Order: sequence, then C-alpha cells, then structure tokens
Amino acid sequence: MLKGFREFILRGNVLDLAVGVVIGAAFGAVVTSFTKDVLMQLISAVAGKPDFKEVVFTLNNTPIFVGNFLTALISFLLVAGAVYFAVIVPVNALMSRINKPAPVAAPTTKTCPECTMEIPLGARRCPNCTSSVGPTALSA
Repeated sequence: MLKGFREFILRGNVLDLAVGVVIGAAFGAVVTSFTKDVLMQLISAVAGKPDFKEVVFTLNNTPIFVGNFLTALISFLLVAGAVYFAVIVPVNALMSRINKPAPVAAPTTKTCPECTMEIPLGARRCPNCTSSVGPTALSA
C-alpha cells in the first residue's frame, strides 16, 4: 500500500502540480501587493480615496456594503489585467515564435476531369470512370 502511494506522489503530474501551486501562490502575493500598493494607490491619487469602504446603502435598516464589493471588483480586474499583460501575452508571443506553422505538403492526388474523383498524381487512367487522364488534369 505504501509503495503505491510513493509511486503516486513521485509521478511527474503530482510534482508539477505542487510546484505550480507554490509558484502560483508566490506570484499571487506579488500581484496582490502590486495591485494594493501601487495600482490602488494610483487610483487613490486620482480619485482621492484608496478604497470605497465608505460607500454603503441602507435598506430596511440593513447596511449593504457596496463599497467593499467595488474595491474587490477593481482589485480583481487589476490582478486579472496584470496577469494577462505580464504572463499571458508574453507566453503567447513566445509560443508563436517557437511553434511556426508546418509547411503545406505537396498534393499527392489530382481530380479526374470527367468524374471529379480523387486519383493518384501518377495515374494515367481514372480507376472509377476509366477515362484517360493526362498531365493536363487539374490538381485538387
């Protein structure tokens, strides 16, 4: 039983996931700090308030904290934007450079001018309609 557990833990997928979670948590802390300490401070400099906690509506003597939601929403959008522009865009650019499109292969068949069936390029007669197919037949 322990041998199976050890094999499970030492599989590449589990280790990759563990490393991804640790790096993701560290990156999340960096992005959260950037959002809170830099971007929200810039918004504070423009808007005059670092957050919107004071925005509260009262409905039947019950406070509805819309400001907390707005602060969380702005923080989420800033984190998502930072992740997109700092990680996704550069990785997509790198992958497009690495994965160049495969060259188009030369055609191996041509179309019979009589019955429009696909036949090998070297064929001189169509196996379907038995018409003579010369070098002037159109390629597919």
